[in-house]
Amino acid sequence: MNNSLALQNFLGRLNIRQMLAPLLIVMILSMMVLPLPTFALDVFFTFNIAISIMVLLVAMYTMKPLDFAIFPTVLLVTTLLRLSLNVASTRVVLLQGHTGPDAAGKVIEAFGHFLVGGNYAVGIVVFIILTLINFIVITKGAGRIAEVSARFTLDAMPGKQMAIDADLNAGLIGEDEARQRRSTVALEADFYGSMDGASKFVRGDAVAGILILFINIIGGLIVGVLQHDMSAGDAAKAYTLLTIGDGLVAQIPALIISTAAGLVVTRVATEQDIGQQLAAQLFGNPMVLGLTAGILGILGLIPGMPNFVFLMLAAVLGFVAWKKFNRPAVTVKQTAAAAAQQAAAQPVESVEASWSDVVPVDVLGLEVGYRLIPLVDHGQDGELLKRIRGLRKKFAQEIGFLPASVHIRDNLELRPNVYRLTLKGVPIGEGEAFPGQYLAIDPGRVSGQLVGAPTKDPAFGLPAVWIDATLREQAHVFGYTVVDASTVVATHLNHVILSHATELLGRQETQALLDHLASESPKLVEDLVPKLLPLGVLQRVLQNLLEESVNIRDMRTIIEILAEQAPRTQDPLELTTQVRIALGRAIVQQIYPTGNEMQVMTLEPGLERILAQALQGGGDAGGIEPGLADTLLRETAAAAQQQENLGLPAVLLVPGNLRWLLSRFLRRAVPQLKVIANVEVPDSKIIKVTTLIGANK
Repeated sequence: MNNSLALQNFLGRLNIRQMLAPLLIVMILSMMVLPLPTFALDVFFTFNIAISIMVLLVAMYTMKPLDFAIFPTVLLVTTLLRLSLNVASTRVVLLQGHTGPDAAGKVIEAFGHFLVGGNYAVGIVVFIILTLINFIVITKGAGRIAEVSARFTLDAMPGKQMAIDADLNAGLIGEDEARQRRSTVALEADFYGSMDGASKFVRGDAVAGILILFINIIGGLIVGVLQHDMSAGDAAKAYTLLTIGDGLVAQIPALIISTAAGLVVTRVATEQDIGQQLAAQLFGNPMVLGLTAGILGILGLIPGMPNFVFLMLAAVLGFVAWKKFNRPAVTVKQTAAAAAQQAAAQPVESVEASWSDVVPVDVLGLEVGYRLIPLVDHGQDGELLKRIRGLRKKFAQEIGFLPASVHIRDNLELRPNVYRLTLKGVPIGEGEAFPGQYLAIDPGRVSGQLVGAPTKDPAFGLPAVWIDATLREQAHVFGYTVVDASTVVATHLNHVILSHATELLGRQETQALLDHLASESPKLVEDLVPKLLPLGVLQRVLQNLLEESVNIRDMRTIIEILAEQAPRTQDPLELTTQVRIALGRAIVQQIYPTGNEMQVMTLEPGLERILAQALQGGGDAGGIEPGLADTLLRETAAAAQQQENLGLPAVLLVPGNLRWLLSRFLRRAVPQLKVIANVEVPDSKIIKVTTLIGANK
C-alpha cells in the first residue's frame, strides 16, 4: 500500500512537458545504436517531414525573431534527428538492400522511385543539386546574416541600455518596463549569437549528407557483390536507388528547415507576418503592378514567345492594378465630401462678455506646432500624453507633491515642428521635434558620425543630430543615445519641471499636501496649521527646501520639527535650517548613495572667520568685500569642476551659520554645487577633505 502511494506521489510530481524534451533527445540518440524495423523508419521519416513543415510555417507567421527564440535549439534537434535517421536507414539499407526496393521502408522507396523515376543517375544529380542549394545558397546566406546581426546587436547593446536608463530617469517608463526592455536586449544578443552557431549545424548536416551518400553507394556495392553474389550493375541499381531515396528523404526536410532559418534571420521586426508584409509591400503599389503588366504584355506579343502565358499573367496583374488605382480615388472623394460638409458650419451669434471669458493662466503649458499635434492628440493615441502622465506620477513619487496638470494646446504662430514650454504663461523652454525621426544624442564618446540635421538636446544642451529611422541601429552601434520625438519633448518637460519645482509649489498645492497628510495623521496637521504656523510660512519653508533640490517626501518629519520650533520662531530661514538638520541623513544619502566616506570641499579657517564677520556686519553676501567675493567664486568653481572630473559630487561643507549665505551666493555661478552644514552630516559618515578653498589667497 505504501509503495503504491509513493508511486502515485512520484507520478504526480512528474511534469509531462518537462519530460518530453529529454525523452526526445534520448530517443534520437538511441536510433543511432539500436536497429529499427522498417515501419518505425517510415514513422520517423514522416515525423521529420512534418516537423520541418511546422517549423517553416511558424517562421512565416512570426512577427519578431524573439517570438521564435527556441529556433536555434530546434535547429540542433532536427539536425540530430536527420543524422540519427541516416545512421538507422544506412544500417537497414546495407543489411536488407539485396531483398528489394522496399527493404528500407515505403518512404525511402517512394523517394527513390517516384520522385526520380527509378533512375539512380537522375537521383544522384537531383540530390547533389538540392544539397548544393541548401549548403551554398540558403545556409551560407542565413549564417552570414546571423553573424552580422549578432555583431551589430552586441555593438548596439551599450547604446540601447543607455536609452533605457535615460527613459527610466526621465520617468517615461517604470522599473518593470525597464527591466523587461533590458531582458529583451540581452535576449536579442543571445538569439543572434545562437543562430550564428546553429547555422553551422545545418551546414555540417549538408556536408554529412553528401559523404553519407557516397559511403552508402560504395558500401552497398561491396556488400552486394561480395556478400550476396550480385552483379555490379544489379548491386549499383539496388543500393544506389535506396541510398538516393534515403538521401532525398533527409535533404528535403533539411532544405525546408534552412529556408525557415533564412526567413527568421532576414525578418525586419514589424507588427505583420511575412504574408502580410508581402501583400502590403510587394503587391501594394498599383503603379508597379501596372508597369509589370505592360512589360509582360509587350513580351507576350513577340512572335515565338509563349504568348498565352505572358498575356494571361499580364491581364491578371493589370486587373489587380486597376482595382488598386480605383480604390484610393473613391476614398479621396468621400473624404473631400465629408470635409466640405463639416466646413459648412452655421455662424454663431455674438453674445455679451462675461466672467467666463476671463481665462486663468495655466501653471504649466505645452504649446505645439501643427506637425506635432499627432503626438498629443487623443484620437490618434498620442504617445506624448502617456509620457506626461508618467512624468507627473514620477515627480510626485520622487519630490513629494503633485504638480499642476500640463495644459496642452496647438499654436499656429509657432513653426510646424516647434514646441514651447510655459510656466504661468511665461515661456521657459523651446525646442524642435520631428515625428518619425530620432534624435541621436552624443554622450561624449561616440565612435562615428551620422547623416542628419545637427542640433542640440533641448533639455541638457548636448550635441545631437536628427536622423531617419533607418539609421537608428547604426546610431546605437556608434554609441549615441537614440530617442524618438515624444521622448525628446517629455525629457525636456521633465527637466523643466524639476528645475522649477519651487515655483510649482503654490498655496493650493501646499494645502492639498496637508490634506493628504491629514488623511493619515490628522492630529499632526491640526496642531501645526493654523494654530502654530500660517500656511504661507509652511509654504516658504517647503520652497526653500525645493530650491536646493531637497525633496519633501518626509512630510511627517518636516511637520514635527516645525511644530517643535514654531513657538520659538516664525522665521522661514531659521525653520528651514532646523528642518534641514532633521533631514540631514536623507540629504547626505541623496548626494552619497553608497559608502560611508564623504569626499568634500571645505573653507580655509581664516576665510571662515572673514565670512562670519561679514555675515554679522552685513547680514548677507552684500557684506563680502568685492575682491574676496570674486576669489571665492573663482576658486569654488574650479574646485567643483575638479570634483566632477574625478567623478565625485561637488559638495562644500561649511559651518551652520554660513550655509544659507554661501548657498545663495554660489548657487547661480556654480549650479551643480551642494552646500551642506556640519550639523547636517550623520555621525556614521567619514569626512575626507579633498580641496581647501581659500588656502591660495
